[in-house]
Amino acid sequence: MSNVYELVTEKIIEKLEEGVIPWRKPWTNANAVNWKTQKPYRGINTMLLEPGEYATFKQIKEAGGKVKKGAKGHIVVFWKWIEKENEESNKIEKIPFLRYYKVFEINSQVEGLESKRSTETYEHNPIEKAEAIFKGYINCPDYTFNPGQAVYYPTLDVINCPPLKDFKVAEEFYCTLFHEMVHSTGHKSRLERKGITNQAVAFGDEVYSKEELIAEMGASFLCNVAGIDTITIENSAAYIQSWLRALKDDKTMVVKAASQAQKATDYILGISFQEQEPSI
Repeated sequence: MSNVYELVTEKIIEKLEEGVIPWRKPWTNANAVNWKTQKPYRGINTMLLEPGEYATFKQIKEAGGKVKKGAKGHIVVFWKWIEKENEESNKIEKIPFLRYYKVFEINSQVEGLESKRSTETYEHNPIEKAEAIFKGYINCPDYTFNPGQAVYYPTLDVINCPPLKDFKVAEEFYCTLFHEMVHSTGHKSRLERKGITNQAVAFGDEVYSKEELIAEMGASFLCNVAGIDTITIENSAAYIQSWLRALKDDKTMVVKAASQAQKATDYILGISFQEQEPSI
């Protein structure tokens, strides 16, 4: 099994050397969008908002809708350029000024308006080997399969993954699910990794970034075991590249993360230390 892990690691590093591929979320309705324009929010707003459709109080009122009583708005930020005269040069300069406004989620916080999002779903047969990995995970967390977001909640020890029907490609469902499963191995009742157990970990810091690398490497390993690695490898490489930027493009971090990912993968597959094949 160790040789399999090494081959996948080499493939990913090879892809990384080819350049950055914009990462995508392969399930439907994965982003937070403006309800009126259906354009996705960008930048830090993607971190501030859960997947869904949002509108300002003014947009809701103009469309004939009504914010539900007690609903609390979500903050969205944007930069506005203001002109100011430089006292020394007497020239007009443009200065970025950070502003914010509040938006409300159409489906959960607003009455009288209907979603504009696509309701398209896809028919897939489960992939037998991938299903066996999923169902064979002993001491696993609880699972929910609600649309919109793939996430592992360490404090609840619960994984949510969008359902199979929300993925255009079935293999991407399992890659996404495996990613969250690998995260879950870091729980204190399993392998107890710092990126999962430490509540002080912040989005984008080194510990968080390393945990993301571990999760995606582990997902790649599991995809390989399930025979679907060629379908998902480019998406994995793109995802990993986005986190390497947070670590100053340290590609050696992939090899380091692979070691932890191997332990997580073996845990999910039920392979004990004694059963592991020696690395050549």
